[in-house]
Amino acid sequence: MNTLSLEHLIQRPKNAGSGKAPLILLLHGYGSNEEDLFSFAPELPDHYFVVSAKAPRPMQPSGNAWYTIHWDATDGKWSDDEEAIESRELISKFIDEVVTTYDLDPANVTLLGFSQGCILSYAVALTYPEKVKNIIGLSGYVNPDITVPKSNLDAYKHLSIFSSHGSVDQVIPVSAARQIPAYLNNLGISVKLNEYPVGHGVAPQNFYDLKDWLLNH
Repeated sequence: MNTLSLEHLIQRPKNAGSGKAPLILLLHGYGSNEEDLFSFAPELPDHYFVVSAKAPRPMQPSGNAWYTIHWDATDGKWSDDEEAIESRELISKFIDEVVTTYDLDPANVTLLGFSQGCILSYAVALTYPEKVKNIIGLSGYVNPDITVPKSNLDAYKHLSIFSSHGSVDQVIPVSAARQIPAYLNNLGISVKLNEYPVGHGVAPQNFYDLKDWLLNH
């Protein structure tokens, strides 16, 4: 589908109830594509409309990124926050487009992001909480430099978050993810970090836990 701001794949609800379907928007990680997390789609609860978005920046020789990561910088690895903010705005716009185009429930939007997609899920939801109900943040962290929190914390009362990370993640250290609860607690959002004995990936138990969590939220 190429008519909206981002290329994407869709899976319609297998079990459509009455009213508008809830949305799960899948946001992949650095160097991947829209097919990666879409492999989760058949296992997600049947009543969701699933959209898997493709990041806008092509990489060589393959894959896409939400923003550039500079690996060979003289002062160490750093991420392009300006590009990340552009992607934050693009995802925010894309949520509106998807809800309108597919006639979905604007009050029931879940962002499921992995790695870069996780970092952007937090940025989008904390900057535009009126657009998001749930975050499933996998193997990422909150980047305060691309996030614009609301001063009125009532804006976050409806927001629920499932956060998880691999305890031996070699790409994004678990120490970065362990800062998520404190950051969110300052915004009045309670969350616990679920850790699994894996690297930079989603363990089977992690997936079962997030699926159970989704059924309850």
